[in-house]
Order: sequence, then C-alpha cells, then structure tokens
Amino acid sequence: MHYLLRKQIVLLVLSLLGIVQHSYAQKQQYRMHREDQLYYFGITLGYNTSNLQLSKSPAFLNSDTILVAEPGSSGGITMGLMASARLSSHLQVRANPQLIIGGAKSIKYTLGKTLPGEGSTHLQSLPSTLVSFPFQLKFNSDRIGNFRTYLLGGIKYDIDLSSNSTARNAEDMVKLKQGDFGLEAGIGFNFYLPFVTISPEIKVSYGLSNIHQADPALKYSNVLDKIQSRMVVFSLHLED
Repeated sequence: MHYLLRKQIVLLVLSLLGIVQHSYAQKQQYRMHREDQLYYFGITLGYNTSNLQLSKSPAFLNSDTILVAEPGSSGGITMGLMASARLSSHLQVRANPQLIIGGAKSIKYTLGKTLPGEGSTHLQSLPSTLVSFPFQLKFNSDRIGNFRTYLLGGIKYDIDLSSNSTARNAEDMVKLKQGDFGLEAGIGFNFYLPFVTISPEIKVSYGLSNIHQADPALKYSNVLDKIQSRMVVFSLHLED
C-alpha cells in the first residue's frame, strides 16, 4: 500500500510540474469569467486507497485462539459528478457525489489454536462498492495567471452496496455496517485552460462511525471492538 501511495504521489507531482510549466508559459489568461460565476459543474475521475483501523475488544487480550488481527487494502477507482456554488471571492461550497468501485479491504488473522485441517492464518476479504456523498467548503487562493491553489474540508456519508451486514453467520465472518459518516480534508490546484479547468486534488477521509456490526457469537468478530474507515483519494476534476 505504501508503495502505491508513493507512486501515485510522484505521478501527481510530475503532472503538476508539467501543467504549471505550461500555465506559466502562456501569457494569455483564460476563463476570466469563472471568477464571476455563481455556480458551475464538472466531472471527477480518481484513484483511491482505503484501509480499516481496528480497535481490539477486551476479549482479544483473553483469547489464545486469535493472536493477531491485521487490516489490509487494495486500490480502486472513483467516478463522480460535481457542483460548486460561489459564496464569496475566496469561498465556495461543493457537492461531489461519487461511485467508488474496488478498494477491497481485508483482515488477516493469525491463529494460535487451530482445528484439524485449518491453517495458521485466515484472510477475510471485504469487497467494497461505495456511493459517497461529500459536501465541502473550498478556500481559494488569489489567482496567479492561469493557476490557483485551494484547500477544502467537509463531511461525507457513504453507503456500501457490498456490505455483508445481512450475511449469515457462515465462517464466523466479521460484518460491516452499510452506512458510514466521516470528515474530509485536502488540497487541490486549478489550472485554467482555454476550454476547461483541470483540477488535480489529493484528499484524505477519516471515518467517524464504528462500522463493525459486532456479534459475540462469531469467532473473528468478538475480538474486535471498533472498525473505522480511512481513505486517500487522488482526483482529477474537469470543470466547465
């Protein structure tokens, strides 16, 4: 996961350097009317890496069956729509509903006591397809030529279409709730081109909800207390 993050950050920086160089090479300023628009729309494409933060229950300390519970993750893609409204010359409000596909999470257990024919490790995969509803405030810097920086912060509510909260108790699996509420913060850059504004952005999401649907009867569930979501998203917004 850390390798993927480093790779994405390097690619983002290189892309930004190329766009900045092109932007400063242009003497003409584009899309000056944008500063006076009350609202505008766009589309979002992105890549995300998500993870789970686990809090152990008191039963974990007393268990000699499960010795380690370690979260894992993989990357996914993001597609969405965007609507921004101008509140002042430096402040905007933005809605950015998204479909987040992939980014399957997992929990790897190391077992102390095993049944006949059972391995010493168990990996539970938790597929994820999210519909996310972020609402954010954007704080814009002054525009310099065809370039501007912004900071954003806000809230989001996610619905996991792949939630296993209604699954039966087969294999003593951990169950995750369908809904999740969280906070977001990030930084982005506006590059004004003749016919479109391109805005690369990096954002972190911090889930506040406990998405663990605890069930003391399940072997892999009763050693966990809270499960909270974490996500890093690299987005490219194309704005009209």
